[in-house]
Amino acid sequence: MKKVLIANRGEIARRIIRTLKKMNIASVAIYSDADRNAPHVLESDEAVYVGESPSSESYLKQDVILNFCKELNVDGIHPGYGFLSENSEFAKKVTDAGMTFIGPSPLAMEVMGDKLSAKQAVKDFGVPLVPGIDKAIDNLEEATEVANKIGYPVLIKATAGGGGKGMRLVEDPKMLAEQMKLAQNEARSSFGNDACFIEKFVTKPRHIEIQVFADKAGNAVYLFERECSIQRRHQKVIEEAPSALLTPALRKEMGEAAINVCKACNYEGAGTVEFLVDGDMKFYFLEMNTRLQVEHPVTEEITGLDLVEWQIRVARGEDLPKKQDELKINGHAIEVRVYAEDTLNGFTPDIGNLERYRVPSGESVRVDDGFVEGMDIPIYYDPMIAKLVVWGKDRNTAIKRTLKAIDEYQISGLKTTLDFGKYVLKHDAFVSGDFDTNFVRHYFQDPRAMYEAMREEEEALMHGINQIWDSMKERDCKEFASREITSSWKIARS
Repeated sequence: MKKVLIANRGEIARRIIRTLKKMNIASVAIYSDADRNAPHVLESDEAVYVGESPSSESYLKQDVILNFCKELNVDGIHPGYGFLSENSEFAKKVTDAGMTFIGPSPLAMEVMGDKLSAKQAVKDFGVPLVPGIDKAIDNLEEATEVANKIGYPVLIKATAGGGGKGMRLVEDPKMLAEQMKLAQNEARSSFGNDACFIEKFVTKPRHIEIQVFADKAGNAVYLFERECSIQRRHQKVIEEAPSALLTPALRKEMGEAAINVCKACNYEGAGTVEFLVDGDMKFYFLEMNTRLQVEHPVTEEITGLDLVEWQIRVARGEDLPKKQDELKINGHAIEVRVYAEDTLNGFTPDIGNLERYRVPSGESVRVDDGFVEGMDIPIYYDPMIAKLVVWGKDRNTAIKRTLKAIDEYQISGLKTTLDFGKYVLKHDAFVSGDFDTNFVRHYFQDPRAMYEAMREEEEALMHGINQIWDSMKERDCKEFASREITSSWKIARS
């Protein structure tokens, strides 16, 4: 594999380019009008224009992308995540054209891309499933019967897609008809498929996912878990590895269940098996994402591995670089997604210009981003600006370092979720590890309270600094006072 085209944009495209350079593989970037001067375009060995800014006119144009691959003698295509990364039709076109798709087979994508077919595939391998029905429901009468049987609250879920779209929680039987219609409409709009099913809503759910890898020879390993329970609108905002919840025994049990999911579809490459863990520490299979995850950096930080490199090696037909007993957890890592969103207004996108953009650096701090100062955040794509990833020798150290890095991040020109990330990392529920996917619902119903708490914290800090200043003035030690104030400020921020 001498040349790889990256069928994506932004931070994940830059991330893939870094590994390609390390492996001495030439990179080809693609770009739309909105991304003409984006960092991933400038950093690649070659770059080609694929269309106008809307993704339907650029990053989703399969035939345009494939034609460029033929012209440029591309050996492989890395899809990143999103866009065409889980499109089995595209994967088949790539392989039919004589190139390597850096991902699983089209068949594995099809099986795991539909939540119902995924459930049917894994149930014969002893993988625990959430109580519910494993077929699509298209009429209210049947939906009512199923919901009454498994008991409220229930969750209506679209069989296709993800990201929380086509998902509705129903706690009152009177709301079932309305919520089912809303779920079907959203599923039809988002995925072109309005099929939905119903399952029991797990109380106090923790969202735990297992990173898996499998090669063409049938070897498979799990690279431990990621905790993804801090979410808004069913989408992750903060992830960490390992989870504060899992015991070594439960980690092993869930890891082996994730390997069984791989076996159920003859999986190859990188994948993520998502589970829910309830208040009684029982876990249930949710779905499998047949691609690299947004939050893969935290796994890289605790294992010391390059998951993109593993993807490429597996795609080239090589065996997995390590066996299960060679894999170890080292320390703790946290990822804070930095979205251009207004937390005071329901996390709505706040698209604008990065008038000032300076990223933190220092001990064990990593920033994966797709922008530089002065760029606009396009309205056409996901509003994520960056991923702030921090490692520590233990969870408390990782939390403290992440808070320090958030304070050092400088962004102006638009609102971001950095303030929310700081709020979460300081919250007693998060620090103690006693939280679930309802964190926003339980502790963030009034976002203004977050800003009020931050304002009080700043006032207390300034009061302490003023006391130091007054004390130093009395002793006529202004120069020393200045140093003391600077030191106190740094200590307080960390």
